[in-house]
Amino acid sequence: MPDRTTQGAAGGADGSRDGIKTFPFPVDLSLSGVGMQIGSMGPERTWHVDAPLERVHRIDFHVVMLFGSGPVRHMVDFAEYEAGAGDVLWIRPGQVHRFSSTDRYRGTVLTMQPGFLPRAIVEATGLYRYDLPPLLHPDAAQLAALEHALAQLEREYVDTTTLPLSLHTSVLRHSLTAFLLRLAHLAASSAEAAREQTDTTFTRFRDAVEKRFATVHSVSAYADALGYSRRTLVRAVRAATGETPKGFIDKRVILEAKRLLAHTEMPIGRIGVAVGFPDSANFSKFFHQHTGTTPVAFRAELR
Repeated sequence: MPDRTTQGAAGGADGSRDGIKTFPFPVDLSLSGVGMQIGSMGPERTWHVDAPLERVHRIDFHVVMLFGSGPVRHMVDFAEYEAGAGDVLWIRPGQVHRFSSTDRYRGTVLTMQPGFLPRAIVEATGLYRYDLPPLLHPDAAQLAALEHALAQLEREYVDTTTLPLSLHTSVLRHSLTAFLLRLAHLAASSAEAAREQTDTTFTRFRDAVEKRFATVHSVSAYADALGYSRRTLVRAVRAATGETPKGFIDKRVILEAKRLLAHTEMPIGRIGVAVGFPDSANFSKFFHQHTGTTPVAFRAELR
């Protein structure tokens, strides 16, 4: 697991805001106080002594986990991901996540404080590309290159005696940049490959749902707006996702509802209105139908 963090973060003395604890980057636990850490994942490492890892929490820094074994199930923004040996999981600042309480985490974990790298590098490496998938599957050559870059970064991180602190920090930034450029290329190419495999019909539908899911839940309305028959839309969405257009719309509505329940203190009724349910009873019924729990119970479980 990552190194322990100290308690406290923006929004509350106990590291919480909107009910979910936020963990800041633990600069005081970094070697020489630099804005990054790297080390092995294992049972001897913990996130925070007062917060079980299997509870949902938020981080305000980057976490990159390169797994040496698997499978490991990890939740990021309410989606479950299963990582195997050689896979990479990239969690970005502001995302909520939860460790598995039963799986064994083995491999290398890198954490990085926002602001440790200059803006030009941040942009070049796509550090805040939240549209990119968190779980990456490098091929053999990509994995070897990532492992080499990560090993070099770790050697530089632990070498705190051969250079003055200012030079040591500069070397770390260069080594970190080399690793992140490879990682960003993998993430972007993975997303591009997925887009190329996706039918244009589905792409247009997905984009339309993203813009209108809060007010439009009707498959026919999307089909009419896009100029497709309902049958064509069903075929395209099923080919791309394995589910129906209605299932895709409902899943997006549920995700937004979960985010609002977790991240805000908005009343349940207002959240229902925000995702297209003016009647709070209908919203609660819809939420329970798709999650097996009520909005009130879901929010309470996170607190």
